[in-house]
Amino acid sequence: MFVQELVLRQRAEILNALCSSGSAEHLEQVLDILLAQGELIWEDYQNIHVPGRALYTNARELLDLVYTKGLETCGLFLAALKQVLPKVHGVDLTFSGYCSNLEEKEEYQSTSTQTLLTQRPSLVTKLQCCIDGALKALVISGHFTSADCNEVQLPIHTPSQQYIQQEPESGSPLEKWTPPKEVLKYQKKLSSSVSAQSCFLSAYAGTSHMSLDDIYTKCELELAHHCVDVHGPLGLEDILGTVGTVNEDADTVLVSGDAGGGKSTLLQRLHLLWARGSAFQDFLLLFPFSCRRLNSETRELSVQELLFQHCCWPDREQEEIFQFILDHPHLILFTFDGLDELKQSFSDEHRLCCPTQRAPVHILLFNLIQGSLLKGVRKVVTSRPEAVGPVLKKHLRKEVLLKGFSPSAVDCFVRKHHSDPTVAAKVLESLQTNPALLGLCHSPVLCWIVSQCHKELLGCGDGSPQTITDVYLMILQHFFQHQTSPKSSTGLDWLPEHLQTVLHLGKLAFEGIGATCYIFSDPDLETCGVTEKDICMGFLIQSKAMPPTHSKCYEFLHVTLQCFFAALYIVLSNNTDRSTIPRLFEPRNMRVTGLSSTCFMACIPSTDKQGWALEGEARAAETPNLQITATFVSGLLSQRHQRLWLHCCSTAVIEKRVRQVVRCLSKGMQKHFKSIPQPVEGEKKSMHAMPDFVWLIKCIYEMQESKIAKNAMSKLEVDHLKLTYCNIGPVECTALAYVLQHLRNPVGLQLDNNSVGDVGVEQLLPCMHICNSLYLRNNNITDEGIRKLLAKGIQCDDLRKIALFNNKLTDACTQHFSHFLKTKQNFLSLRLGNNNITEEGAKQLAEGLKFNHSLQYLGLWGNKIGDAGTEALASALENSKSLVWLSLVGNGVGSAGACALANIIKNSMSLEELWLTENCITRTGVECLIEALEHNTHVKSVWLRNNDLSLQEVEEMTQRESRLTF
Repeated sequence: MFVQELVLRQRAEILNALCSSGSAEHLEQVLDILLAQGELIWEDYQNIHVPGRALYTNARELLDLVYTKGLETCGLFLAALKQVLPKVHGVDLTFSGYCSNLEEKEEYQSTSTQTLLTQRPSLVTKLQCCIDGALKALVISGHFTSADCNEVQLPIHTPSQQYIQQEPESGSPLEKWTPPKEVLKYQKKLSSSVSAQSCFLSAYAGTSHMSLDDIYTKCELELAHHCVDVHGPLGLEDILGTVGTVNEDADTVLVSGDAGGGKSTLLQRLHLLWARGSAFQDFLLLFPFSCRRLNSETRELSVQELLFQHCCWPDREQEEIFQFILDHPHLILFTFDGLDELKQSFSDEHRLCCPTQRAPVHILLFNLIQGSLLKGVRKVVTSRPEAVGPVLKKHLRKEVLLKGFSPSAVDCFVRKHHSDPTVAAKVLESLQTNPALLGLCHSPVLCWIVSQCHKELLGCGDGSPQTITDVYLMILQHFFQHQTSPKSSTGLDWLPEHLQTVLHLGKLAFEGIGATCYIFSDPDLETCGVTEKDICMGFLIQSKAMPPTHSKCYEFLHVTLQCFFAALYIVLSNNTDRSTIPRLFEPRNMRVTGLSSTCFMACIPSTDKQGWALEGEARAAETPNLQITATFVSGLLSQRHQRLWLHCCSTAVIEKRVRQVVRCLSKGMQKHFKSIPQPVEGEKKSMHAMPDFVWLIKCIYEMQESKIAKNAMSKLEVDHLKLTYCNIGPVECTALAYVLQHLRNPVGLQLDNNSVGDVGVEQLLPCMHICNSLYLRNNNITDEGIRKLLAKGIQCDDLRKIALFNNKLTDACTQHFSHFLKTKQNFLSLRLGNNNITEEGAKQLAEGLKFNHSLQYLGLWGNKIGDAGTEALASALENSKSLVWLSLVGNGVGSAGACALANIIKNSMSLEELWLTENCITRTGVECLIEALEHNTHVKSVWLRNNDLSLQEVEEMTQRESRLTF
């Protein structure tokens, strides 16, 4: 245990030693050694070494993995660290005596392959300067071909693609050059086909009467990796632009977002703009693909057959057109919608380089994405984030996150959806009075449902929807009541009348989810008892994803509706196995092979099972859809909805299933709580929650029973709850607040790098009283969200710290902060870095700081405060007896501002650190700081890197005052 404790205790020092140089070299050397010793497998290596991800994040992944692998791995890790880190670093790592001897681990290796693995670190070092010679020797000896060399040194190109390397570059490839006539003729046919497929909204295919131009509403787009070049919101054209590129050699852009988040509609808009010639005209040809449709392709195809059979068939000269595509890949764009709906998980193990070779469609797709096929063709892929692993991410040019509707977009969509402005105004008024429902409308599919069901919404009075399940029950009632006479479906009687339709469609949905199947043939419908009457209800529509020559197929209006019907079947059917609910709630990582055979196959006839077994591991039940289904099951079994089932299912069965869900939620939460490590001595107990934890919280919220939430939180004993990078939006904030408000003791709540936004901030207010600190970095929060946050925060005695850097705050929020600081005399830390606060905002803040006697940490780096704003702050803080740390990095502070800050140094007995790097301070300002430091021995450091000083001035001033850091 000593070695494990050492790895944990010296974690910060190890991270600094591995990463402080800014180079990944040391980390990679340690990984090579652990790989050679057999302590890491290739999957471990790929999960840690993710290109484009922050170096510190990769290093933390390694430390977490090493710690969980146990004593021996920790010892070998420390030994590898000792071997790799040069002594000149002077890093304070005291682990001598604990390290295993790497040589003890080495054994005689009988094969060259094993030697390559075990000698990997030394071989990498030796090959660095002679890689070309080594490749040449391998070619001469016949062990390597020239193609093998290309794979090592360069991206793979087919012979026809190499022609591109010789083409002269010009501004726009289409301006000074005319493509062959047959290609232009094909382009015209292709754009006509794409336009016809895109002009009507297809995401909720039953609404085909809605013109995309009339209803399309922009969703919020963000880059997955922070980019300093981004100014303002991303637009649709930025997806294929240069901004945010992390891998210049890759061709694939990933657009990721939740189910119902607008991914398909966004691609549809892209297609339509290209087809009209309004945008994306750098691409001569655009080929759109649906992964849902590709799932149904059982033949092996070549790339040419894939393009022409699944998109648009050329009337003539197919070979010439395909050769043009091969020769001009930079003029071609592919889009693949719904990668998460493929039955196979992404893999780069099966390499395919020849565009004429036939292969299963998923192999073609994977090789197109990674660039082994048609290198240079730009690809846009959409997927839910849960389906995107590190193997795929290393092949991405960049990743764009689709964040759903902003509050203004919800307003815009509702007004577009209703031609009658009076109805639109009433719907929006209803949303404003129901913050929970407004938060749900952050998701475009839920916003569509709410708009579609406006009559039910406006007529429900105090019973307005609060949960996702409420909204889907509303759409269920809406569709049924529009197909029957009003008199026959009143009150709670509407469901029993349509129970058989629910069970038929539910069985179809249930079996489809288990089989990763979203398109259903007539035999599929017949097997589940689906009748023409059931189809006419409107939940199933004819699939547009299949070619016209294909026999008639059907799909649900939206995949989330399929999940909802599957949940209805689980709740109401007498034919489901008793283990279905427990298996549905089992924690899983991404996709789990074989789940359909254990969870869903229990209620499928044996004859069907035999047919399904043929596909083996290719069919992996899709975890995200299973989790959505489980969320609906929780909501449907809520006490609030049990009256609906009185005439549909026995009370005893419903109560039994309720108990099953409650047990599953309790068990799931307990597993998370047990995984919390004991805190290092002197540190607070912290829990870094995983996405599954957020899902369980959402399930508890759907049940709307405070007793369950209280029981769950009664066993959570932490000081700090970390939920960073958990894809938390307004919907999740509502659920978190509902559950976390029952915590027994105050916690620090960290929600950095999510999509909280102003609506999410409002949803969090009910749990603010249990927060002693709130971290909301990088969450698209504006001044309006801050106004509501601070109004509530003033009432919360325990709230001591707020971090809001990298949001969208302006001077307008500073008057609220000023009032907050005047009022809260126990507040300790305020961090507002990387926003848009100017000198006017600084002056407003100063008014509050004058009257605050508790603030210890103030961070305003990366704003535009300038000298005038700095002088105002300095005047307000010069007599502070609490301020310990102040940062004005990157604020355009000159010598006048520095001289004003010198007064704080002269007078303060509490200040320890002052950060002024990346400003424009000259010698005059530094002289003032030096003079002030002569009167203050308490200050530990003043940081002044990257200011307007010469090397000679820096050297001289460093000698005069050692506490200055340049």
